[in-house]
Amino acid sequence: MPANKTYPSHKNANGEVDDEFYPLIRKYKDGRIERFMSSFVPASEDPDASRGVATRDVVIDQGTGVSVRLFLPAQAAEAGTRLPLVVYVHGGSFCTESAFSRTYHRYATSLAASAGALIVSVEYRLAPEYPVPTSYDDTWAALRWVASLSDPWLAKYADPGRTFLAGDSAGGNIVYHTAVRATRDDTMMDIQGLVMVHPFFWGLERLPAEKVSDGDAMFPPVWVDKLWPFVTAGQAGNDDPRINPPDEEIALLSGKRVLVAVALKDTLRERGHRFVSSMRRCGWVDDNLTVVESEGEDHGFHLYAPLRATSKKLMKSIVEFINRRPTLLSPAMVIPDGSDEPMHGVPSRPFKDIFDYGMRMKRWNGASSLKLGHAKASRISYGLNLKKARTFGGPFSAPPSVRSMMNNCF
Repeated sequence: MPANKTYPSHKNANGEVDDEFYPLIRKYKDGRIERFMSSFVPASEDPDASRGVATRDVVIDQGTGVSVRLFLPAQAAEAGTRLPLVVYVHGGSFCTESAFSRTYHRYATSLAASAGALIVSVEYRLAPEYPVPTSYDDTWAALRWVASLSDPWLAKYADPGRTFLAGDSAGGNIVYHTAVRATRDDTMMDIQGLVMVHPFFWGLERLPAEKVSDGDAMFPPVWVDKLWPFVTAGQAGNDDPRINPPDEEIALLSGKRVLVAVALKDTLRERGHRFVSSMRRCGWVDDNLTVVESEGEDHGFHLYAPLRATSKKLMKSIVEFINRRPTLLSPAMVIPDGSDEPMHGVPSRPFKDIFDYGMRMKRWNGASSLKLGHAKASRISYGLNLKKARTFGGPFSAPPSVRSMMNNCF
């Protein structure tokens, strides 16, 4: 990886540090990677093991090791009706966390149980070993696999007509770009909506709230400034449209339902508000836009304090968004904080668990009743045909009918 000093190099007990992004990741000069994340949790097809939600792991690409964890709420499945399908992409600033970690396993379990939805949580490869856009490509491969409905749970229980992309932080950025890419693929399943919780967007020019550093903020602006060059291996700066999307690209998603959640103490909050403003400037139909604001909360608070009133309100808003049938009369909503019954089965703040990754692919070797890696299934049933993958050509490669919508942005 090209040298891109995040902080001045220093030494700790484990050696000389090259790039420091505590509490997420630390890279040493000898190439070792130290990640700070919660421990891994094995999947279990026994719904009694986790809030009535059965889980399975599937390797979707033997070459890359990209995999998914499926979450099936048993009670909803037994009702005999097709379930909403949510492709979930975890956060972690593109460089840490996992679909298999305790934090995201329990959050996806809670979302599946609360929404009565089949969740497909994507285990994508991480920077810096695999710089962006690897995470985009891995998520796209996962969506194509989901669209094939080749997995028995997807074929039997999922309603492809109610497919959502959801993610937090970096995952919010990834699902946005995945949705944009899907607008260009005539063979891709229709995405009904996006859930973007504290989406990771930034820019070269500081917005007003970013000019004042809050000493208590989880991610101070100077820290965020240096993250994107790090996860792109020094190949992109903060003027990169992937981290600062233009209006004409956002307009490609016109007509889709979108929920954007903003934590009002988050360093990224103005980026979330700016994204919402761009949507409205592009003529977004009010009924298709839900904004959830969390007063007094910082980035990713709902993962670490799930019993707070703000966390419960956010979960309720997402559940209602997924299960709400579109109407023509409802106005856009800014949902205030409130309180409901506690959501159980989600974690407290995760403990520190260091992994010396540096591996060629991320493999989960924990106990699961599912046999992983069957060559015939991955190559035939899953329907992956990488020769058909298209390179994203930007918003101006869209069909004329879609490009005409962009005129509303200017």
